[in-house]
Amino acid sequence: MKILEDIDIFVKSRYPLLYLVSFEEERVITALSKLAQASKKELFIWSATQGIYSITRNAAIKDTTNPVNALEQIIEFKDRAFFVLKDFHYYMEDPFQQYLENPLQVRRKLRDTLLALRGSFKTLFILSSVLHIPRELEKDIVIMDFPLPDYKDIKEILERTLANVEKHYNLKFDIDEILKEKMIKACLGMTAGEVENVFAKAIVNDRQFDEKDLGLIISEKKQIIRKAGMLEYFEVHEDFSNVGGLNGLKTWLKKRAGAFSEKARQYGLPEPKGLLLLGVQGCGKSLVSKCIASLWRLPLLRFDVGNIFGKYVGESEENLRKALRVAEALSPTILWLDEIEKAFAGAGGGSSGDSGLSTRIFGSFITWLQEKTAPVFVIATANSIENLPPELLRKGRFDEIFFVDLPTESERAAIFNIHISKRKRDPAAYHIGELVSLSEGFSGAEIEQAIISSMYDAFYENRDIQTSDIAKALQETVPLSQTMREKIDYLRQWAKLRARPSS
Repeated sequence: MKILEDIDIFVKSRYPLLYLVSFEEERVITALSKLAQASKKELFIWSATQGIYSITRNAAIKDTTNPVNALEQIIEFKDRAFFVLKDFHYYMEDPFQQYLENPLQVRRKLRDTLLALRGSFKTLFILSSVLHIPRELEKDIVIMDFPLPDYKDIKEILERTLANVEKHYNLKFDIDEILKEKMIKACLGMTAGEVENVFAKAIVNDRQFDEKDLGLIISEKKQIIRKAGMLEYFEVHEDFSNVGGLNGLKTWLKKRAGAFSEKARQYGLPEPKGLLLLGVQGCGKSLVSKCIASLWRLPLLRFDVGNIFGKYVGESEENLRKALRVAEALSPTILWLDEIEKAFAGAGGGSSGDSGLSTRIFGSFITWLQEKTAPVFVIATANSIENLPPELLRKGRFDEIFFVDLPTESERAAIFNIHISKRKRDPAAYHIGELVSLSEGFSGAEIEQAIISSMYDAFYENRDIQTSDIAKALQETVPLSQTMREKIDYLRQWAKLRARPSS
């Protein structure tokens, strides 16, 4: 593991304190145990309930549950050793200090310990799922995020799980390599414990591994996202059969459906980075975003930028980093930002009245967008370009910018067929050509609402809907293309030379 190589370098360089951020205590301690064994050092674990305990000798040191006493024992210990302090961040947090007799005693003793360990063959580790560093210790601590299991780790867990089941329950699983790759990649972003649990759940569920278990894994990821906050797991119940027209965009997406596979990596292809959908309101940009997740069989995360803004200094920036870390941890995945021009309103100037916070958040986001290496496909939708920061349109942020215009005649015909069929009616029973003529300048959303409105009228009169009902609803509707003609014309003109047509 790369992280162990990095830790080993810091240890050999006599760094006194490493702060390891991870939810996986058991996995981290197992890794450190191997490193300690290779370095011929004793491994000690400290917790507030058990005190200092030697993993190497399987023995405890008495009267060390108190953090100050524990640090004193670490200073006095003469041999080569690793000391892992579990959840020690609690003793460094300001709210906790009020419960101590001497509020500065733990922090001061920790600084004394670091001074004593400097240049010695003893290394101190703080292991916690939360990162909290007091200002006075900033210069003495090395922070390291212990990574979640990678593809190789998850493959080993899967093979170990299958071997154990075959050995103890006499069940034989015949999994082809393509399905195995899908299962492993679907588990990326989960802890080793979560991976083991979901594989066990899949076996208990139907005593086999098949495509259905991919849905089981995605539902487990949904729990992770809900617990993390900031992002919303979006259930997808749509596919491209519900999208009329946009054939150019559909073709572009279908060609990239296998781009996240190992086969694509061996071919030399990078993962696609993202897509900006710019266009008229109600023409299917959000619907397409959902359908991409269905086509590529990837989880869809909706990112509401408004949720990250906090009231404390630095809180918003940390919330953004947390949201992006979750998206990367769950990759390959799709990150969806709807109406991005509203999300970053004020990022282009000083008119937002937020002391430049929107600008800093936007700057951090586009930097991540440009530099990210994790397979997170970003879909951003926008209805206007007036408030869209120009930095977002620069090449390299997205793979492509598509313009979604009002539907053409053939596309409107397809939209009528789709929405009439969804309402359990036969489109052949209606004069689609007449409706297409009456719906010139209508968006897909406006056509859908006209059909729904006609159904209300027919239901009130206790009869089935007819072509004349839909035609009447269309004639009573003033489409957005008329009420906002100037704005839409400007958008079309702008997109003519700057974006790719989706139809």
